Amino acid sequence: MTPQANQEKAAAPPRVSVVVVSHNRVARLRRCLECLEKSERRETLQIIVVDNGSTDGSDQLEPEFPTIRFFRLPKNFGLTKALNIGWRSAEAEYILFLHEDTELEPEAVGGLAGVLDTSPEAAAVCPLLVDGEGQPAPQLGSLPPDGQYQPAQPSGGDPIAVNYARGAALMVRAFVIKSIRQIDERYGQFGSDADLAAQIRRGGRKILLVPGARARHHGGEDYGSLRQADFLIGRAVFIGKHQGFGAGLQARLASILGPLVSLRWGELRYTLAGQKIDGTQQ
Repeated sequence: MTPQANQEKAAAPPRVSVVVVSHNRVARLRRCLECLEKSERRETLQIIVVDNGSTDGSDQLEPEFPTIRFFRLPKNFGLTKALNIGWRSAEAEYILFLHEDTELEPEAVGGLAGVLDTSPEAAAVCPLLVDGEGQPAPQLGSLPPDGQYQPAQPSGGDPIAVNYARGAALMVRAFVIKSIRQIDERYGQFGSDADLAAQIRRGGRKILLVPGARARHHGGEDYGSLRQADFLIGRAVFIGKHQGFGAGLQARLASILGPLVSLRWGELRYTLAGQKIDGTQQ
């Protein structure tokens, strides 16, 4: 039989896959998704939400966003495992990792992808994080991570290379993630973005901050004992991985002695056990 002239062509892959990880922040998640739905050329985006065992009604958002794919995990597996679940379902060559407390401006996703299109030396790009008043928000950290971030201070509109931008909003080439097989799941809630930055630098590639792409980042939450212990354990993992066993052992001991000296008993209990936020032990 002669093929019909109007036979449908195979659907083109999305330009960008957006992976949003969320846990018990339904209002923030709704606002994040509302902003993504307003993105320029929304039809070229694949949006994936990985919900980390939320119990606050986040599951009720799915009918509000019928074009978004939701993965609902039975418990909180931590940020890193959720990111891996999300990117493995991504179909685009660019993957935008996004926290649920981040609100992108409509042109941000396209602007970030455009920079990757024209910057082969870049493995990843990130928007400028701003606060509620539109001023630069804490974003740039140091390696090894110390939990402290400084606002970016771009002098113009051109992309600038940065060593480590926090993972609240980070677009990465898919082949970069595939080349390292997965984001290292020895990290729980903290440390995986720093590790990814270090891997990119080791490969001779760049992370570019794009001032023309902006994202409002709320952040600022008060971390409890378990989350602080998760950070200290993650920092020790990072140091051991990138600076050697001896340095990692010293960092691990410091994660115990610091809470002990400061009488932070809850934190000490978790660091002694090596317990991460996902309930596993390191």
